[in-house]
Amino acid sequence: MAKVTGLGGIFFKSRDPAALGAWYAQHLGLDVEEWGGARFVEDERRPGCTLWSPFAADTGYFGTGPQSYMLNFRVDDLDALLAQLRAAGVAVDERVEQSEFGRFGWITDPEGSRVELWQPPA
Repeated sequence: MAKVTGLGGIFFKSRDPAALGAWYAQHLGLDVEEWGGARFVEDERRPGCTLWSPFAADTGYFGTGPQSYMLNFRVDDLDALLAQLRAAGVAVDERVEQSEFGRFGWITDPEGSRVELWQPPA
């Protein structure tokens, strides 16, 4: 049987795609290519996976804004990245969560969207 084996892409609207792409490249290290997006190649030697997960329509997990999605990025060192982002003036949620799934932190991008940062367990 044919099946989905990972996330093929996340597509969302932006008021200024080029500026937002540049922001993500500068602050989160995304390798934004000429066509305006970034590719993530899976490496089985590294921890983590890509998830598809529906949430209830009334969830507060995406923050208080009207966004209907939330990006989750795997990171290699959550504490260091959060410190780096704070130093750059990025809005960083003070709360960091730890669970059996790893460590989680949140930021807000320039368009007001909440973004989750995830450091998988080692």
